[in-house]
This record gives sequence, structure tokens and C-alpha cells, in this order.
Amino acid sequence: HEKDAIARLTDSIETAMYEGDGACRLAFLPSGIVYDYSSRFEADGMTFEEPNENMFSFNSPLGACPTCEGFGSVIGIDEKLVIPNSTLSVYDGCVQCWHGDKMQGWKDEFCRRAKHANFPIFKPYLDLSLEEKDWLWHGLPCDRDEAGHLRDDAVCLDSFFQMVKNNQYKIQYRVMLSRYRGKTVCPDCHGSRLKKEASWVKINGRSIIDLVQMPVEQLRQWFAMLQLPEHEQEVGKRLLTEINSRLKFLCEVGLGYLTLNRMSNTLSGGESQRINLTTSLGSSLVGSLYILDEPSIGLHSRDTDRLIHVLKELQALGNTVIVVEHDEEIMRAADWLIDIGPNAGDLGGEIVYEGSIPNGLENKENDSLCQQLLKDHPNSYTIKYLTGKDTIAVPKSRRKWNLSIGLKGCRMNNLRGIDVDIPLNVLTVVTGVSGSGKSSLVKGILYPALKRHMNEVAETPGEYLALEGDWNALRHVEFVDQNPIGRSTRSNPATYLKAYDAIRDLFASQPLAKQLGFPAQYFSFNAEGGRCEECKGAGEITVEMQFMADLTLVCDACHGKRFKQDVLDVRFEGKNIYDVLSMTVREAIDFFGTHKQKTIVDRLRPLDEVGLGYIKLGQSSSTLSGGENQRVKLAYFIGQERQEPTLFIFDEPTTGLHFHDIARLLHAFNALVERGHSLVVIEHNLDVIKEADWVIDLGPDGGDKGGQLVCAGTPETIAKCANSVTGKYLKDKLQ
Repeated sequence: HEKDAIARLTDSIETAMYEGDGACRLAFLPSGIVYDYSSRFEADGMTFEEPNENMFSFNSPLGACPTCEGFGSVIGIDEKLVIPNSTLSVYDGCVQCWHGDKMQGWKDEFCRRAKHANFPIFKPYLDLSLEEKDWLWHGLPCDRDEAGHLRDDAVCLDSFFQMVKNNQYKIQYRVMLSRYRGKTVCPDCHGSRLKKEASWVKINGRSIIDLVQMPVEQLRQWFAMLQLPEHEQEVGKRLLTEINSRLKFLCEVGLGYLTLNRMSNTLSGGESQRINLTTSLGSSLVGSLYILDEPSIGLHSRDTDRLIHVLKELQALGNTVIVVEHDEEIMRAADWLIDIGPNAGDLGGEIVYEGSIPNGLENKENDSLCQQLLKDHPNSYTIKYLTGKDTIAVPKSRRKWNLSIGLKGCRMNNLRGIDVDIPLNVLTVVTGVSGSGKSSLVKGILYPALKRHMNEVAETPGEYLALEGDWNALRHVEFVDQNPIGRSTRSNPATYLKAYDAIRDLFASQPLAKQLGFPAQYFSFNAEGGRCEECKGAGEITVEMQFMADLTLVCDACHGKRFKQDVLDVRFEGKNIYDVLSMTVREAIDFFGTHKQKTIVDRLRPLDEVGLGYIKLGQSSSTLSGGENQRVKLAYFIGQERQEPTLFIFDEPTTGLHFHDIARLLHAFNALVERGHSLVVIEHNLDVIKEADWVIDLGPDGGDKGGQLVCAGTPETIAKCANSVTGKYLKDKLQ
């Protein structure tokens, strides 16, 4: 029977394939027709690795480049160290290692030979083509033999450093080699971080390496135009849906200019925030509850509009979206607003407003509606600001300045050789959309360059030509970031502001303490003597669990009070040291102010001035948010009353701040300026920008479309600039 014959034939072929290790030959006799079949992954006599998902991941040993182990860089000769100033040409001396009487000969000989290869020795290094840079590094065409190998007498950077390696027995050559050694692009994978086998697998002529190097906007178009055979389309249907959904979200939140292989440590705060959002929202679930904690952090007003659009789309799909937020635009766009207050800490915790926000609430025509809302909800600061009853007023005049710092030829990440003047003795705000180059300019170049000019330790600044102007009028430069104020959980705001020293001295001066012989250190939970030795002053004991998370228990000896009982018996006006550490800053100011302890009050008051009156004196620094850490540092500098002129740099200090807190923050900024200090603030918040004396606006967009100085001047000047995205949104705030 035909069915039986086919079954026997199929069984025989399967056996032959198994015995032949994935290959068999089917011969038809007596015709002599022969067919060869193979299930091996091979072509042209070469056997290839069977593709799997790990083969395309540089985090897996199966996919990582064996030379750089998936890092994309190896220790070699660092291009940035060899060419520190890319605006110079080879003739002008862009190659740093070809300086000096002896090494100058390499440059002269290269310039002589370059004439025969038409190499442009007068063109700046940054304008050289990839082929021309390749000649400088790896040899001119005239320095190669017929087989393409570099001759022994070649003059290029590779030959130079080979000569240096050959002379390593001399100390001066060892020093030279170490001076130019650093991380450089892997010579095998060229920074792709994947092994070469991954590039052999292609879809429509493109490998995964080609795809991750495309800007997201271009990649989205490529996938939209992708035509696959019917079977492959069916196999990849679900995958393509997920890919297109995520690429769509990246474009919708304004990240279409990024490439997928971009290193995460080169992203700005706003870019990182939006990528996190895409990770969470990209799957577009239905019937889900999304809870977002301050998604507008690091976002420009333009990007906030895009974010609102994305959140509205999620809600339209049938999801519930809850957002913890301070941004005015997101508040106004919400369907329902829940305001908790009226103040912070022990003075908060109540629902002071719950309901929808009527459209056009800030307009004068809705005055009766505003008055009714204010009457019904008198304790809501949010309603007061949304209705316009409370405002952060535009200054009547801007401070004038005559001293400034000039940065010339700034080139770092996407900065395009810009020249910037930063005025002193005023409040300067650096603005621009996320990814426009603000952090590169201020954190990457200005701060480390100033530190080094002041002979202080700092990281290597990004590339710039010169630091000019009146930088020597400054005595210090402080970068006030959002990192924790202490390295351990034992640090707290009271110790950071030196208020705890005065509190300990006060308790040590009490009659009982003197009678018992307790010095000031006995009232510290970090020193032996007065602290509970069972928990070493921590107030809790950590039990290490072998296969579970560690367990934290209240100390049985001191019951969480951190001190021995005889130390707790020492009281000042009825309060012992534990009671004082449990007070909020505001309570402590009232308590010590009543009992005329001026030193303690003076050290604590700056914390209240920057809006941190609700935190406890003994609260661990590990429980403070990034914005709170930054304000504790600001309070420290305000309390110091430093006389020497200092440049303070703040990176988005409004993170996590309500309108009411921003008003207090601006008051603290003005206090520093009035003492003769200078402030540079990286910020998106329009209330801070409109208060500035000088604004430096970068852009016009992010990534490769940014990195230029769009406009510099007063907020009014920025608002009139047609090319400024910031100015478009700032215009309404200044009216």
C-alpha cells in the first residue's frame, strides 16, 4: 500500500539522518538520481553555531565578544588622551605624544609622507573622515606593502606606540605608555560587544548590530516597513507587536534620537526616567492599575506634555493610573486630585482636597469658582497655587553682574564646541530639553575644570579649549548633589549640621551628668560609654537569615532608645537625649528656643528654612529622599555663613518639591547670593527659571539634535527667542 510505503520510507530517512549525524543521501535506483539532505547548520562547507537568544546578548558568555568580554572596550591607547584637543590639526599638534624635541620628528615625518597620500594635515582632527583617522592611527597607504601589511619604517600612531612598547626597559618609555593608556574601543567587535557570529544572522540584510546602532525613530520605521515571508511573519507576529509597541512609546516620550546600544551611564536624568517609564508602560496592558511615583522628574515642560499624552492613552485603554506628583501641568490634566496636607510631617497626613480640577481655574473669569474652592478648602496649598491666590512672583528686577567665567570650545558627549559665559554673584539657571547637554556642560566640564584650576582633586573634565574670565575671584566650588549625606545609616541631619555636638555639650553640662562624670561623648550613640552595647547604639538588632531577607528586631536591652538607662536619666527641661532625637526640627527649634539655647537653634533653623522642619533630628540619612539630601546640604551651607566667595552648583533641586517648598527654596538661594556667592542651577522647573538673573538655554533638542547654545540672557530674552523650546513655555509664566 502507498501509505505503508511512505511510512517505511519516512522511518528509514529518520534513521539515516540520525546515523549520519544530521545528513543523509537519498538515491533512486536504477535511475541513479541522488539527493543530499542535511539538518546541520552549515553552508559552503562551514559549520555555524545554532542561533539562540543568548547568542545576541553581550551579557551572556555565549554572545559576548571574547576579546572585550562584552564590555565593548579594552585597556589600550586612549584616543582622548592622545588627542586631547580635537579642534587642532595634525600640523598644529593635535597628537599630544608627538610634542617635544625628540618626538617632534614623528610629526614632521608624518606630515612629509602625508603629501603623497593626500592626507589633510591642516584639517582639524574632529573634521577628519573615518578613513583619514584610520591612516593617522594605523598607517598611510604609502606605508603598506602590496599585501597590505604595515612596513617596518611606517610612521603612524600604531608604529609609535609599538616603538614605545619595545623600549619599555627604559623608565621614560614606561611612564609615557602609562600616560596614554586607558579604555579604548575593542579592535574585534568595534564597540558592538557581540561576537562576530552574531553579525552573520541577518533579517532583510540587517544584523542585530546594525539595528541597535540606528536611532529609535529610524528603527521604528524599519520595523514598520519590514516584509517577511508568510511563515516567518506568523512565527514573529507576537514578537513584532511587542517590539513595535516599545519603539512607539520611546518615540512618543521624545527619545526617538537615542540608539538602543547607548550606554546607560551616558543618559541624562530625564532620559533615564523616560526609559523606565517605557519599560513599565510599553506592554500596554488592559484593566491594570499603574502607580507612578513622580514620573516628571528630569523632564522638560515639552516632555511633560508628551508624558501626559501617554498616560491619557493608557487610561483610554481601560487602565487606572495613579500618579504621585508635584508638577502643575500633570495636576491640571488629572481627572481626580487628592491633596494631602496641610503641611509636612506631624503637621500633615490629612486629606485637604479631593475632587476634579475645573478647566481654566487660573483665569480671571472664574474668580467666583476660585473663591468658592478656597472657601471650601482653606488648608490646601495646592488649591491656593492652582487658583492663583498664592504665586511665586516674578522678580521686579534682575541682578546685574560684571564678573563671569568663560568656557570655550566645550565638546563632551553631544556638545558641539560651544562657548559659554557664566556670570558670578547672581542666580544662573541652565535649561534645555532632556539630553540637550546641560549635565555635560555643568557636571562634566565646568565643575571638574574649576576644581582643577583651584588645585583640588577632581575627575578629568570633558574636552574644552580654555577656562577664561574671573574664575580666580572664587575661593571654592561646591557641587550639591542628591547623594546621601552620610556613608552609613548612623548619620543623620543633626550630626551633618553639627547641631548634635551642641546638644551633647548641653546634656553633659547638666548637674546629674556632672555628678555621674558623663562627658559629652556619652550622649552619642556612635561612641562607647553611654550607648547601649547590646545593639551598639543602633536601637535595633539585625538577625541574619541564611536563605531569607535579614530580620530587624527592636533591641531588648534598650527597647530601641539606643542609650543606657543612666544616660537616659539625665534630662534637660524634662527631656532626655532620646526624646530630643525623636523631635522634629520644628519641635526642636521651639523647644530649645523657649529655653534660650541659641547655638542649637541657629544650627537647626536653616533646615526649617529649606522646608525640612518635618524630619526628625535622629532620623537615619538612609531614609531621606534625594531631594531631601540635597536640601540638607543646602541648609549646611546656609548655616555655615561662609564669607569666602563660593560657586554652588545644584542639579535639579526642585526634585520632589511642591510649589510651597519651591518658594522656600528660592528664598534660600537668594540668601546665598546676597552673601556674595554665585549659583548655577540645572533645572526644568519654570518657577525657578523665571526667578533667575541669567539663563543659559541649550538645545534646540536632545541627543544629536542638541548640544548647541540656543540663547543666553534674562528670562525675558529667552521667552522672546523663537528657537528656544524653553522660551515657548516660559512666556506664559512671565505674564
